[in-house]
Amino acid sequence: MKKTALLLALTCALLAAPAMFAQAPAADAPPENVAAHGQRMIQHRVAFMTTVLSLTTAQQAQVKSVLTAAVANGSTTHGSMKTAHDNLKTAIHANDAAGMEQAATTIGNLMAQEELSRAKTQAAIYQLLTPEQQTKMAALESEGRRGGRGRGPGGPGGPGL
Repeated sequence: MKKTALLLALTCALLAAPAMFAQAPAADAPPENVAAHGQRMIQHRVAFMTTVLSLTTAQQAQVKSVLTAAVANGSTTHGSMKTAHDNLKTAIHANDAAGMEQAATTIGNLMAQEELSRAKTQAAIYQLLTPEQQTKMAALESEGRRGGRGRGPGGPGGPGL
C-alpha cells in the first residue's frame, strides 16, 4: 500500500514538474507596445497573403497600407470597448439596471463598428487582388466558414497553413 502511494505521488510530481518550472513573464516587464504588436500582425498578414495568393510587391505595399489604416482605426474602438466593459462591470456591481443597459448598448454598437471596419478592410484588400487571387481568397474564406479553419489554433496564420 505504501509502495503504491509513493509511486502515485512520484508520478504526480513528475507530471506536474513542467508546470512548476514554467516561467511567467516578469511582473515588472513592460507590456508589448500596441503599435509594435499591430505592425507585427500586419507583417504576418501580408506575409501569409503573399505566400497563399502570390501578391506582387506593389500589392504587398497596398495591403500593408490598408491594414495600417485599419489598425489605427481599431485602436480607438478598442479603447472605447474597454471603457464600456468597465462601465458594465461597475453597473453590475452596483445593481444599476439602467447603467447595465446603457453599457450593453454601447458594447453592441462598438461591436457593430468593429465588424463594419473588418468588412471594409476586407473589401479594400479584395479590390487590390487579381481575379485569380480573388478566387483563391474566396475559397479560403469559404473553407473557414465550413469549419475547416477559423479563428484560433489552426485558423488563419495558425499551425498548418
